[in-house]
Amino acid sequence: MTAEHKLFAYAPAPESRSVVDIAPSYGMFVDGEFAEAADGKVFKSVAPATEEVLSEVARAGEADVERAVAAARRAFTSWSALPGAERGKYLFRIARIIQERSRELAVLETLDNGKPIRETRDADLPLVAAHFFYYAGWADKLGYAGFGPEPKPVGVAGQVIPWNFPLLMLAWKIAPALACGNTVVLKPAETTPLSALFFADICRQAGLPRGVVNILPGYGDAGAALVAHPDVDKVAFTGSTAVGKEIARSVAGTDKRLTLELGGKGANIVFDDAPIDQAVEGIVGGIFFNQGQVCCAGSRLLVQESVADELLESLKRRLGTLRLGDPLDKNTDIGAINSAEQLARITELADAGDAEGAQRWTAPCELPGSGYWFAPTLFTGVTQAHRVAREEIFGPVLSVLTFRTPAEAVAKANNTPYGLSAGVWTEKGSRILAVADRLRAGVVWANTFNKFDPTSPFGGYKESGFGREGGRHGLEAYLR
Repeated sequence: MTAEHKLFAYAPAPESRSVVDIAPSYGMFVDGEFAEAADGKVFKSVAPATEEVLSEVARAGEADVERAVAAARRAFTSWSALPGAERGKYLFRIARIIQERSRELAVLETLDNGKPIRETRDADLPLVAAHFFYYAGWADKLGYAGFGPEPKPVGVAGQVIPWNFPLLMLAWKIAPALACGNTVVLKPAETTPLSALFFADICRQAGLPRGVVNILPGYGDAGAALVAHPDVDKVAFTGSTAVGKEIARSVAGTDKRLTLELGGKGANIVFDDAPIDQAVEGIVGGIFFNQGQVCCAGSRLLVQESVADELLESLKRRLGTLRLGDPLDKNTDIGAINSAEQLARITELADAGDAEGAQRWTAPCELPGSGYWFAPTLFTGVTQAHRVAREEIFGPVLSVLTFRTPAEAVAKANNTPYGLSAGVWTEKGSRILAVADRLRAGVVWANTFNKFDPTSPFGGYKESGFGREGGRHGLEAYLR
């Protein structure tokens, strides 16, 4: 924080940890009960901001996958036979319990993930509840969704989710699956298993029948066993493109349904008539929300040459006001990086930007002595050949490129193997529509960025995956 801003320094405003009771150890959730792993293996869940061990968690293996899939298969017969209105009641009940326990879950997510409490409290948890409410409403209306008059559930869904939005990604996958009459085996990421296990408790609290939802915390071997299991009918994965390709190869030649939501290198395009201050806020939200650990982050800023200097000056000034530190402090803008492994990846790619000749600028802020931290950073003088412009960094690092014409902006935006998101900033509605129509991205935001709604489909093209989650479209993969 600069000297001029110290005059208006924020007093600490920590959220209390006492609202969440984290047990010293947790089992996996199979057939309505918490149980140890078959081989007794465990792993530790660590708070990224402090490196404190939060809890010890059962580590699922192949035998546990067998047990969970068998439970889901048994439960499928009765669950799928329930009238849609009855399934909807369970989903409504889950949504209401999530709302009632939202403060507890927000603190838990912040502790386990490292993201600021104001993001988990104001963005993640409201969206989690909203997705369950939304799909609860679809449960008795599936015949009107456009997928046939009497669509049937697929069967057992194997779902693997990432660590950047643990509870939200769970909601994106479980809510439509249950609404359609499927049962679920879900593997959360190994660095963020706790909110999924708390969700298992919510399922019990809601009276959800045994085996309808099963939660298997574990590592990649558990995810691979789940994906390859012959009695899994539908695979849904959100995560890296490399792992997504492995999953696609694994299910090739089978009759399994597959949806993949993978990496991204989103372009945020600012034209010379855009409102600069509004665009700066959108740029900051696009890349520094959740420390840039967002698959649809606006990690490439394409700014029209004539306003580049003005915009960059304003952007740097704004980055100087961001507050990095304790994620449980309600004033914090930038929390911790999720893991040491992810921090090493961000550092390696940022160092590559230096080595390749891009100009690095880092926001003035003091990094805490423990935990995993990376200051907001931007690179100028970037070309499309630089690694920071081509590879997904998945951190608080922004690459800045310039353009002169709309055609050049579109060409540069599309010059990527990814195709998940993009943003367009201009006062001209006709330009928004013309540019958006030519962008090869699953989601294009206009004069905003990173806005989500359960009624709107989300997904990508090219190496960003295929299939859609959210909205009516999100039902399709879970229906025959």
